[in-house]
Amino acid sequence: MGTHATHIVWDWNGTLFHDTEAVMGATNAAFAELGLPPITLDRYRELYCVPIPRFYERLLGRLPTDAEWLVMDEAFHRHYAAHRPACGLTEGAELLLESWQLAGRSQSILSMYGHDELTPLVRGFGIEARFLRVDGRTGPSGGSKSEHMVRHLAALTAGPSGGGHGNGDGHGNGTAGRGGATGRIDPGRTVVIGDAVDDAVAARHAGAHAVLYTGGSHSRASLAAAGVPVVDTLAEAVELAEEIAA
Repeated sequence: MGTHATHIVWDWNGTLFHDTEAVMGATNAAFAELGLPPITLDRYRELYCVPIPRFYERLLGRLPTDAEWLVMDEAFHRHYAAHRPACGLTEGAELLLESWQLAGRSQSILSMYGHDELTPLVRGFGIEARFLRVDGRTGPSGGSKSEHMVRHLAALTAGPSGGGHGNGDGHGNGTAGRGGATGRIDPGRTVVIGDAVDDAVAARHAGAHAVLYTGGSHSRASLAAAGVPVVDTLAEAVELAEEIAA
């Protein structure tokens, strides 16, 4: 079985899925429930980080207690679910995914959005077959993507015989599409495209490259601190991915 050339691991929220308005609406609705003042998008991008309790520490001046975090997390996800239906794919994303696949290249999704919510959403946009694998988070929210990335790439590297239907945690209930070329994935020729510093951290942890996109959760200044290329469009990100992992 052959080895792919460049493989792209796409982030979902804030990258392929343009949900900035939903995130801000849910954040401020949750804040209102908790008696916190609203936050602007610029301030959100300046402060946002993972683990997400650290984001709240930057806002509150202290880490939330475990009980407070559970309340904050539940409130955010409840309001996000209400705002999400108004969101769509990032402009130009569908054509980029199609072109990458038609060129015989491979791609996958790894998201920290809940797996059971992610997969029907991807399927509903009619793009599931563009990806070798679609993995969302299982377990508690708010953590880093690093170990999820290691498992995601390990499953891709194993190829179809390695059980290509996992969800990024080895539990084997994810989804796999056609995704373009078939064969093993080389982490050293893989580029993670995402909107958060944690995407670059996760890529580095797994031996992959990263390109960060300014259209999501972080400011350009905070993304630049990750030490990887930063771009303003997904088209630029794909162009750079080809160059980086060539």
